[in-house]
Amino acid sequence: MGHPRKSRKKYDTPSHPWNADRIKAENKLAQKYGLKSKKEIWKAETMVKRYRRDARHLLGMVTEQTIRERQDLINHLVKLGILGENAKLEDVLDLTVEDVLRRRLQTMVHKKGLATTAKGARQYVIHGHIALDEKKIDSPSYLVKRGQEDLIGFYHSSPVEKQYKARTEGKTTEEAN
Repeated sequence: MGHPRKSRKKYDTPSHPWNADRIKAENKLAQKYGLKSKKEIWKAETMVKRYRRDARHLLGMVTEQTIRERQDLINHLVKLGILGENAKLEDVLDLTVEDVLRRRLQTMVHKKGLATTAKGARQYVIHGHIALDEKKIDSPSYLVKRGQEDLIGFYHSSPVEKQYKARTEGKTTEEAN
């Protein structure tokens, strides 16, 4: 189990550190999703690897226990919003890193239009301007579950909310003219 004050890494580093194609792909992902470091990509990759490994293991065996475990894995991924409602175990093998990165709070804030850029969304989250169901969340890597997308908004005492309302109300009056 380990000591509670000495947590383990939640990611695996690449096997070869200087692969140009991998570095270019990671740079594109970091730019697209406004990530702070490659470590965030590696965490998502490790998560996908583990889900795919579990799916391969469960596909290879057919017992009563593995049938329950298959359904648990699929339900878990559907609840996270990574897979669709009527997904099969084979769909887990098609998961990509982007499927996980799309579910991050930082990405959701940007896609929802609360921030103009992905990096700006990250800053709003870290500085405590974003709330999920009226609860302040200051972790940009928080995975938003299915059904929680509509609950994302500004924290009630955030000064950024007033600026956002003024900006969006200005757009609607300009569009009406």
